[in-house]
Amino acid sequence: MERRDFLRAAAASTAATLVFGRRGALAQQAGSHIEILIDEPIGTIAPEIYGHFTEHLGTVIYDGIYVGENSKIPNQQGLRSALIEKMRAIKAPVVRWPGGCFADSYDWRDGIGPRAKRPRHTNFWTDAYPDALKTKNIPQVYDPNSFGTSDFVRFCKLCGAEPYIAGNVRSLTPLDFDHWVEYCNSPRGTTTLAETREADGSADPYNVRYWGVGNESWGCGGNFDPEDYAIEFKRYTTWVPSYGVPLRFVASGPNSDEQAWTRGFFNKLFHGQPSHDPHGVWGLSVHHYATNLSRGKTEDWNAEKGDALQFEPIDWYELAKETDRMESIILDHWTALGEFDLDHKVKLVVDEYGPWYRPGTEYSPEQLLGQQITVRDAVMTAISLDTFNRNADKVGMAACAQLVNNLNALFLSHGDKFTVTPNFYVFEMYAAHQGGTAVRAEFSSPEVRYDRDGKPANFWGLKGSASLKGKTLTLTAVNPDVSQPRETEIVLRGATAASAKAWVVADSDIHAHNTFEQPERVKSRVAEVAMRTGSLSFTFPPASVVKIEVQLT
Repeated sequence: MERRDFLRAAAASTAATLVFGRRGALAQQAGSHIEILIDEPIGTIAPEIYGHFTEHLGTVIYDGIYVGENSKIPNQQGLRSALIEKMRAIKAPVVRWPGGCFADSYDWRDGIGPRAKRPRHTNFWTDAYPDALKTKNIPQVYDPNSFGTSDFVRFCKLCGAEPYIAGNVRSLTPLDFDHWVEYCNSPRGTTTLAETREADGSADPYNVRYWGVGNESWGCGGNFDPEDYAIEFKRYTTWVPSYGVPLRFVASGPNSDEQAWTRGFFNKLFHGQPSHDPHGVWGLSVHHYATNLSRGKTEDWNAEKGDALQFEPIDWYELAKETDRMESIILDHWTALGEFDLDHKVKLVVDEYGPWYRPGTEYSPEQLLGQQITVRDAVMTAISLDTFNRNADKVGMAACAQLVNNLNALFLSHGDKFTVTPNFYVFEMYAAHQGGTAVRAEFSSPEVRYDRDGKPANFWGLKGSASLKGKTLTLTAVNPDVSQPRETEIVLRGATAASAKAWVVADSDIHAHNTFEQPERVKSRVAEVAMRTGSLSFTFPPASVVKIEVQLT
């Protein structure tokens, strides 16, 4: 070992001793340590943090979710049965629809009433398709509106999830927004739209609580300035009939870490004065995609992206850094919110997040933005979910982008073929956090060190989150190192462990992924946790996502 490495290791060891009060032989052997402070709660982890996003984009809706009532593919009123079953397995709490950018070109009235009479319209994404597809009358390019509000709400209910509807601010009016709420929530038999809803399959109201007021209003949702959007937000949310439903309006927020939008919007909305009144805002939407793998060579939206399957360890670590920016994004916007929202009543809603790669791994040309999902994506998704858990007092809802046949998908389908991706198993494991009390967890581990174009670079070596439900403690964590395991001592402060078990998502090949031919190449597996006097011991495999469930005495 070189002197500098020896000194670095000694310093890390000393720091661990100071923080954890290391003791015994295990403390000398374990290179990583986790201390869980049971008596230091952060906040309740909103189940809605584990939400999902669906858009009329590529084959997310048509083929992914909706196959049609006359399809030979098993379905429930046209909705893919296999997908519904898996959504229930992960306890999906909320689903966002119809976009995305599609939302601000969507007229909800086109998707109600008899399907045979619904109009066919150019999809927002039509120009993104190859010329050969633009002349074909297919639902991905020219939307037949076969899947509308009633179908979406039915899908949510079958999945056990709540609907989260993104309203059109760019091209519809506040009155249209009012009427959409009326169609969804007015009591049976009270209005013409309630009768229309009944004809569409539900006499009882849908009681939709979550309403997005536009989407990415700084871009495809209208190219607004934040001050102008604040005026629109007030127009769209003032005096909307609630029909007894506590409506939760989500304002269109910033792109990634653009704090100027957050400050500009709230400054206008709050008339420049901090207030205890949230002015009708329940949540502020924040979007962050991990995209730039160019290592600083470009900021071009297309050129910066990497490949979903062909990548090196350096690409893995660079994507991890891009993903890990979520923590500072949350903290920065929370600080900006606090300048106006004195009681921090407004929550952050991270309703689009995940890796985004260049085209090339989709199953068919219709799968616009479709991409293959590997172990790398499972690790990145877990990094984001752990970040949300650690900030449970700040994040009120999130939505992984997107559910099926798209960016960071949990599911892939193509006709009668269907499979889950590694991301599914992450959500399946992490569902245990839903509704739990997030507690503070301190991680100490050697950093990952790698060469970044001839210069040394580093990334943290182990990080995660912990939550408590009764006598069950759930710890989730990521080891981002593609080659080194992390032998770890886990110490509980304020409680004693009676038993523990673990689940792991990992593979010897960081490119591993599930296909229709090999649907179980990557899945979760059970692992043993060693019980020690006063602590637990577990070795986190390389490039892994782990859940450890501890029963307390």
